[in-house]
Amino acid sequence: MCRELKVLQILRVLFFTLSLFTYYSNGKLIPEGAAVFDSSGFAVLTNTTKHSYGQVFNDYPFNPNQNFSFNFFFAIVPEHNHQGSHGMAFVISPTRGLPGASSDQYLGIFNEPNNGNTSNNVIAIELDIHKDEEFGDIDDNHVGININGLRSVVSASAGYYDSNDGSFKNLSLISGKVMSLSLVYSLIDKQLNVTLSSAELSVPPLKPLLSLNRDLSPYFSDSMYFGFTASTGYTGALHYMLVMFGSGDTGSLERDLNAIPILPPYPKKSFDGTRTVLAVCLAVSVIAVFIASWIGFVFYLRHKKVQGVLEEWEIQYGPHRFAYKELFNATKGFKDKKILGRGGFGQVYRGTLSGSDVDIAVKRISHGSSQGKSEFLAEISTIGRLRHPNLVRLLGYCRHKEDLFLVYDFMPNGSLDKYLNHSNTNENQERLSWDQRFKIIKDVASALLYLHQEWVQIIIHRDIKPANILIDHEMNARLGILDWRSSTTSTDVYAFGLVILEVVCGRRLIERRQAKNEEVLVDWILELWENGKIFDAVEESIVQVEQNRGEIELVLKLGVLCSHQAESIRPDMSTVMGLLNGVLQLPDNLLDVVRAENLRGRHEISVEVLLDIYSLSRLTFTHSSTSLGR
Repeated sequence: MCRELKVLQILRVLFFTLSLFTYYSNGKLIPEGAAVFDSSGFAVLTNTTKHSYGQVFNDYPFNPNQNFSFNFFFAIVPEHNHQGSHGMAFVISPTRGLPGASSDQYLGIFNEPNNGNTSNNVIAIELDIHKDEEFGDIDDNHVGININGLRSVVSASAGYYDSNDGSFKNLSLISGKVMSLSLVYSLIDKQLNVTLSSAELSVPPLKPLLSLNRDLSPYFSDSMYFGFTASTGYTGALHYMLVMFGSGDTGSLERDLNAIPILPPYPKKSFDGTRTVLAVCLAVSVIAVFIASWIGFVFYLRHKKVQGVLEEWEIQYGPHRFAYKELFNATKGFKDKKILGRGGFGQVYRGTLSGSDVDIAVKRISHGSSQGKSEFLAEISTIGRLRHPNLVRLLGYCRHKEDLFLVYDFMPNGSLDKYLNHSNTNENQERLSWDQRFKIIKDVASALLYLHQEWVQIIIHRDIKPANILIDHEMNARLGILDWRSSTTSTDVYAFGLVILEVVCGRRLIERRQAKNEEVLVDWILELWENGKIFDAVEESIVQVEQNRGEIELVLKLGVLCSHQAESIRPDMSTVMGLLNGVLQLPDNLLDVVRAENLRGRHEISVEVLLDIYSLSRLTFTHSSTSLGR
């Protein structure tokens, strides 16, 4: 009997070797980004760096227009137990590698502009450990089949069906344990099956976790590449791809269970020698009664200083509440050198959360009145649920004495106003290109469209200005802190119009040192428009490129329209996005309407002009089949 088992084991090893040879004999895995191979030959896709991604792709293509199957072993070791960062994916792509991919929720596969594009021709099996509502994720521990984007075609919570009794067994993707994922595609049945299981199972489950009945051949060329991707966000994780087997048929792949590796834990920060010596000295010093009493008294006073008070009306917001001590330590006691900006509301501090090295921005607001406290916190709770790539995310809040602290994502590149008004900034400050400016305008418009029309309720920002448009590490614009006071969507559109004029012209709205007719930016642009010299208002560094002029002209006219004093002719944000994306065109008589409205005065208007304005507000924008900038 033992002899038969040994023969069977040898045959299994030979089968593994043959399977591995099928795909690796003509190529090898090539790492990109943060990915490396460790001393054991395992691919480690990410490291302890936050907001990073890694890829490994086979450098030799395979023909997907046949039956095929893959089985690989993987593991995810998180920085914090029971708290994931972002996941990993097995990818089939028409190219070796995915250039331009982003980290965080994009898993090192796509980026914001190309996510969901039908031209991607990318199939991915995601192993996701973060719930991204913008992609419709079911939970923070799931497997999904994705085609051309990060919104899964079909997904299920991580686990497997027991082959003995058919019961479902849950698995945690961030357990740090080795797991197996297999996918089998039948060209005849046009069916893709995906099965997840523990590596400790000697035989893979018979029932797959996911099944997709779809012909995948439209997404495949004659040669495709396979690989693996992973990413990190504000917290870290190590993503391992240990070994992979493949075959040219749809039979189940056996697995070698003789040596399941035990992976090391996530690296912890080591204390330096000085801190160790101080800790020992402190332990010895407490032996003395007098010294111990003195230290206890000091710690009592310090504890009293940083202690937060949890009131009854705050209990419902518990999951988003930071301890005051945590923010106190993160900002080094709210030191002046940590201040990012000041305003009528108070100060904004930069901080770093201990234990995770996550950078945050902490806004300190005085809110002493007890009246309206519940409504105030309700607004914060609402803002905290907003999820959009072009909105600065509210991470939570803290209340201490009469102050309220709001905690946001930290934007390393600061605010937009730093890149404008160069006469008052560092001469070495890099000037934005037109492509960067146009993208910033579209990013802000996308965020406002989400707030006004795409979320479950209408949200008014009310404080749109360059200082509140923040730039992240990839030069994407994110709309900053919201103002919860009442207003209308049209007010936001008006402010948006003024902002885009500042972005294009590179100057403030009012410049007292300019010539009399150039003091007010909006009036000056309208005057230049009437005289056929609208490009004279544009910052010189961007208007010199002829190919930019169509988009520049569109944005200038759109800015005048959005910031018009007549609320009735301002477009809504869905119309603004249609114009910026080239789906709609500005009406041919736009200048006549704007000029007539200005001539009529504040309250008097003729019936004919009123009809023109009314027709404009009812959308005389036409669908475009030509270039931007009518």
